[in-house]
Amino acid sequence: METLRLFRHFTVDSLGLLFKGDKYYFAWIGFLLLLIAAGGVAYSGQIRDGLIVTHMRDQVSWGFYIGNFTFLVGVAAAAIMLVIPAYVYHWGPIKEITLLGELLAVSALVMCLGFVLVDIGRVDRFWHIIPMIGRLNLPSSLLAWDVLALNGYLLLNWTVVTYLLYCSYTGKEYNKSIVIPLVLSSIPMAVSIHTVTAFLYNGLAARPFWNSAILAPRFLASAFCSGPAILLVLLQILRKTTRLQVKDEAIFKVAELMAYTMGFNLLLTVAEVFKEFYSNTEHLVYIKYLFFGLKGHNGLVPFAWASVITGAAAFFLFLIPKTRTNWVTLNIGCVLIYASVYIEKGMALIIPGLTPDVLGDIYVYRPSITEVLVAAGIFALGFLVFTLMLKIAVPIMLGEFTSSKANPQ
Repeated sequence: METLRLFRHFTVDSLGLLFKGDKYYFAWIGFLLLLIAAGGVAYSGQIRDGLIVTHMRDQVSWGFYIGNFTFLVGVAAAAIMLVIPAYVYHWGPIKEITLLGELLAVSALVMCLGFVLVDIGRVDRFWHIIPMIGRLNLPSSLLAWDVLALNGYLLLNWTVVTYLLYCSYTGKEYNKSIVIPLVLSSIPMAVSIHTVTAFLYNGLAARPFWNSAILAPRFLASAFCSGPAILLVLLQILRKTTRLQVKDEAIFKVAELMAYTMGFNLLLTVAEVFKEFYSNTEHLVYIKYLFFGLKGHNGLVPFAWASVITGAAAFFLFLIPKTRTNWVTLNIGCVLIYASVYIEKGMALIIPGLTPDVLGDIYVYRPSITEVLVAAGIFALGFLVFTLMLKIAVPIMLGEFTSSKANPQ
């Protein structure tokens, strides 16, 4: 009963904390709510008129929504870049900020599920993919496995975050026999969410551009550098805007780990390109369309080369210790690797897998204004979730918000 009473106080006090802040906090919340409202209006039009308001068609049935979904799964999986050095190798400076990585994972997973929802033409059938409620068509449906992996990983991270914050709020030591197994189990679960997502692509034998055995490790390698890139920037912002202490060596160690994963990602990309061009089969047409264009259609070419160039530039910035530990070049590298992977997991992955179509025709796909607005609303929702969780987590981590201070006797 005492535990329930304390948890009730923790919940009520945490919700109350969300309504306290300065003008910048409320301006940021208002801006995000405005974007969410704009996305909601655009999505209501999509529900009313159908997916025809998007620029997806029979030839290109996956587009901007699924590209963002794929990228964000990688961001969610990247939390293990903090978990492994913190809980496997017990490296203190990173262990202190692991909670922030899990908060980012929760926010990314909320956005992932949002993009799955809006990509469904018949939203009234969404219940079919809800675990324990819908008809998931297991074990044959890879989408069902992906839904289970994503929801399981979301539940795991949410449980760990809530428990750790509750313990800090009440001033009690967390139970290691509970936390350590949960945190360590997040490592294979993080790998599984992006692996199953890759299987959604490379299991399609009729799509040669995706039908590659190394697609899953490519997904993981790119995830383990793009997700931490976002986290490194967020950590620096938190150091400037709060009293949260994030040690330089923690940031630089994550940057060093990113250099290894970026190198591996570039190696796998080169291996895939070599295989296609050296074998010179009829399937070469898809990667040619991506990098050189076909029949006068070269809209993807600048994006493809921009992804390669920015990825290679970021790799060298992170590989060299002097530039990796310089704040200017570090942040430039973060922006470059984010741009590289976002393009790679978006336009450079989805469109060439579907174009040219089976008849050899090329349908030029560009996101419609509806897709852009809906996506902006979903990203704003994710940022809102992350902001609200930080609003609670940071004061608790600093010891400024505890049960004794929130409810003085």
